[in-house]
Amino acid sequence: MKVGILGATGYAGQELVRLLQRHEEVKELYLSSSSVAGENYDTVYPHWLDQNVGILQDENIPDVDVLFCALPHGLTAERTSAFLARKMKVVDLGADFRLNAAEIYEEWYKIKHPAAELLKDAVYGLPELYREQIRGKCLIANPGCYPTATLLALVPLLRRQLLQTSYLIIDAKSGVSGAGRGVSLNTHFGEVNENFKAYGVANHRHTPEIEQELSRAAGQPLTINFTPHLVPMTRGMLVTIYAKVSDGVEEEDLRNCWSDQYQNEEFIHRLPPGTWPQTKFSSGSNHAFLQLTLDKRTGNAVIVATIDNLLKGAAGQAVQNMNLAMGWPESQGLKGTALWP
Repeated sequence: MKVGILGATGYAGQELVRLLQRHEEVKELYLSSSSVAGENYDTVYPHWLDQNVGILQDENIPDVDVLFCALPHGLTAERTSAFLARKMKVVDLGADFRLNAAEIYEEWYKIKHPAAELLKDAVYGLPELYREQIRGKCLIANPGCYPTATLLALVPLLRRQLLQTSYLIIDAKSGVSGAGRGVSLNTHFGEVNENFKAYGVANHRHTPEIEQELSRAAGQPLTINFTPHLVPMTRGMLVTIYAKVSDGVEEEDLRNCWSDQYQNEEFIHRLPPGTWPQTKFSSGSNHAFLQLTLDKRTGNAVIVATIDNLLKGAAGQAVQNMNLAMGWPESQGLKGTALWP
């Protein structure tokens, strides 16, 4: 099978290369970068030296079976119709097809949606929650990293109406690689090292994506408080959620709900009581770890989820979606646990 990657030199793009190089079904890999076309891939990432990954091409990708688009928002959507017309399956790691309504996209991303007519054809690609909808699809919107961790924790509980929808606080932390590979003062070593800061307060672009999918689970519109933070580490994501439980709900009800949803899921792990997620549990892997407790004193559930922002939060999940779309074993190319320490 032939696979292409637009944006192969970004952090998520490089992780796609790493995963697809060991994927049994991928026989040809076309790598694209508008900034360094013509260069050998190992000149950008020297750790690939002597492994014959290939020459970076411009964005005129030849015909491939699956195309991964790891580009900034707006750049994928304007070309997607042409890709689909060439019978490619498209997995978009950007934001262009995550939101159902073009006007919400335009409000939060400050540009006109380049392909609003395709929104109805896209499926939201979170396999553990929407597996059957993803199978065989041609246009898959890979979720954002913050939404992935948050939705894995909350969607099953909201579907069963175990949580009140009027009070949901999401306190999230991410490593610096979530900001991408581009040069920015905010991610400069001197700004990040020995520092810890909130950003995107009350206006982070993942907010409408989270609200959309939580509202879908709850069967009614809901609003969240979502605050992301930047942590002085390279990769990893930990999300702490505070939620009021519905009347009569006990901690066992919450745990049983997770068990029913995830007992057969290879990549989702419910930790035993008293063991709380750490970012190193998932670092370098496609695995997610969940834990919760019901604080009897406040009546609030405290829920914690951790993922690797570049794997389950980006490239790993994208490969998982490709496997579903192509009818292959879902974990193909994704085996392996985290790196420790």
